[in-house]
Amino acid sequence: MNPAVPTWAGVAASAALVLLAVAVAWHGRLRLARDIAIAATRAGVQLAAVGAVLLLVFQHTGLVGASGWLALMVLVAGQVAARRARGLPRALPIATAAIAAGAAATLGALLALGVIAAQARVVIPVGGMVVSGAMQATALVLIRLRDEARTARPAIEARLSLGLPATDAFAPYLRTTLRTALIPAVDSTKTVGLISLPGAMTGLILAGVDPFTAIRYQIVVMYMLLAAAALASLTAGRLAEHALFDDAHRLRPLTTEPRRERV
Repeated sequence: MNPAVPTWAGVAASAALVLLAVAVAWHGRLRLARDIAIAATRAGVQLAAVGAVLLLVFQHTGLVGASGWLALMVLVAGQVAARRARGLPRALPIATAAIAAGAAATLGALLALGVIAAQARVVIPVGGMVVSGAMQATALVLIRLRDEARTARPAIEARLSLGLPATDAFAPYLRTTLRTALIPAVDSTKTVGLISLPGAMTGLILAGVDPFTAIRYQIVVMYMLLAAAALASLTAGRLAEHALFDDAHRLRPLTTEPRRERV
């Protein structure tokens, strides 16, 4: 066994850190002790189940199974992002399409150019990072557009009444939303390696890979995540813009208050 990889006994021992967090939450009367314990248990069970499924995929299904797994990731990510944007018309298909577009374009380019190997054990973890980044960007775009359409309705309708088409009337809010949604991805790219060592690079170094080799892989990952976030944000913004207005360029009604999201 690789000495850099914890044993199952070590994993069990790390649960003491969770107990410490639970104790802090309980002592501080934060009403989070139960949530912390449930989250830690859920994470362990989910990761163990995913590990067992991935083992089967790697050994028996290859790229076909990897493609199915990525499709499932996109569907789940679309539901998560759509739940965050309740009240926005057609939030679920918009979120799913945006995440799929960002992931497909990014992964397709990397595979077509031979940057990453066309193997299930490579495509699935790399695809998971892409889908996750696209999901976060998509959720930010949809949440912000929903809120802008609700709070800025008088200004938007005033611009429409002056004869501006829906695209022009909503353009300032869409541009602001896209800039805001891309800030996390841009900042992460600018500060990579300065604040913390990213996950892919850390994992390769722990596995014994030469640091310069790990750096090359991490650069690819960061560029990939930035591209996926940008493509998903743009797709989500354009689709949401069309969903917010009808054929007569009228702003559709939104629910007054989004329901509280649960994950």
